[in-house]
Amino acid sequence: MEAPAHHPTPRRAIPPSLFAFSIFYGGMVCIAGVLGNKQVSLGPISTLGPLVGLPPLAVEAGIFAFLLLVVTSSAIAELHGQKVAGRLVLMGFVPLLVSMVLTLVVLVLPAAPEMDAGHLAAFNQMMGATPWIWAGGIAAYGVSQTLNVTIFSWLKGREGGRLLWFRAATASALSQIVDSVLFISIAFGLSAVGWLMAGQMLAKVVLSIALVPPLIYLMVAIGRRLDA
Repeated sequence: MEAPAHHPTPRRAIPPSLFAFSIFYGGMVCIAGVLGNKQVSLGPISTLGPLVGLPPLAVEAGIFAFLLLVVTSSAIAELHGQKVAGRLVLMGFVPLLVSMVLTLVVLVLPAAPEMDAGHLAAFNQMMGATPWIWAGGIAAYGVSQTLNVTIFSWLKGREGGRLLWFRAATASALSQIVDSVLFISIAFGLSAVGWLMAGQMLAKVVLSIALVPPLIYLMVAIGRRLDA
């Protein structure tokens, strides 16, 4: 009697939106730390600082990459659920840690003799960081991104598929407040807590409310088009 043929279980295909957004997410994780070396003015938003007794608002440019991380993880939570988005956040530690280790290796390696001394000094100054800054970045990333996905998904459970703009703005603003508190207190110590933290939090909340909701609508629409 001929034995029945055993057919391998077909592997589930990765949704195109999840594949594309995961690659994008990894890139933003890596570039955020590099962009953070520049402080940027926020134009008209900067004037909000003096209105509440703060200096003109400014943020490190890495906030724009971090907001795109928030947008991406929230869009994936909207399209594929909290569990998948949570895995994405955890996997984001891989490019984050590898890029940090690679940066340290490159800083230790001797520069080529023909490299301009000014360029070398600028590179070392920009890419070098204290262990506390590294630790602050890692902690702030993990906690704030996980909090964003959790709040976004919890609100979706209460509101259903409605009020995407509200869920996006609320989750982003709250997670960015936590991000500021963790990063500044770990990287620069409690002495930096005060005007610096207040200005950073206010700027990040304003940017979260102004930029994140429309970007999430756009990314969710792109994701649904990719998966159609």
